[in-house]
Amino acid sequence: MRALALLLIAVLVLWVVVPRLLPLLPPGYHPMAPLEVTDPPTVVTRFKLNALAADPSACLLALQRADTAGYISYSLVNDTIGDCPLVSAVRVRRFGQVRLSSSFLASCPLALRSAMFVGQIAAPLAVKELGSPLARIDHLGSYACRNIYNRAQGRLSEHASADALDVAAFTLADGRRIAILPQWPQQDAAGQYLHGVLAGSCGFFGNALGPDYNDAHANHFHLGMRGFNLCR
Repeated sequence: MRALALLLIAVLVLWVVVPRLLPLLPPGYHPMAPLEVTDPPTVVTRFKLNALAADPSACLLALQRADTAGYISYSLVNDTIGDCPLVSAVRVRRFGQVRLSSSFLASCPLALRSAMFVGQIAAPLAVKELGSPLARIDHLGSYACRNIYNRAQGRLSEHASADALDVAAFTLADGRRIAILPQWPQQDAAGQYLHGVLAGSCGFFGNALGPDYNDAHANHFHLGMRGFNLCR
């Protein structure tokens, strides 16, 4: 009976105290708060991102909040059918003040994670490491109905569901263009920036692959949804 009484007291204390403590948690640690694109890449944030990937309606609501706050500009696209159907996809046009070489199709989870990556990693690192704001991101595309590595046989690529973006270069406000090829191996500030960007992307994407992964990624970063913290 004594043990039961202690258990009931503990439950009662938690019932009263926890709701008061939750609002005091810093962003990215409150398990019940809706995801915001400004949330840092904590374990709680990753759990929320994974949950949104399985809930298209909730994901689109989070993306709409990000749009309203000015972190992303996008438009909805119609669902498609066929060998590589798209459901609840969007066309991303820019990330805040950061332009794109062209708009791209993205699943809602990819769009949301990309906005977090640009806003928290790529853009602030440009100012910190290179002394100039990030103005544009050049990419090689996102959606392509094909197998991995364009093989005739095998599993579909992440690009077949618009779940990956291939980034080729970053252009700064002062006109400098930092391209993965040929600047990835360089030991200067540009090379350090690229390494920092790829490393930072791992907190938001399931996989982030660059030139050190294989020759197929010599000229771009592949930022995708599959896996968990695969960063190479």
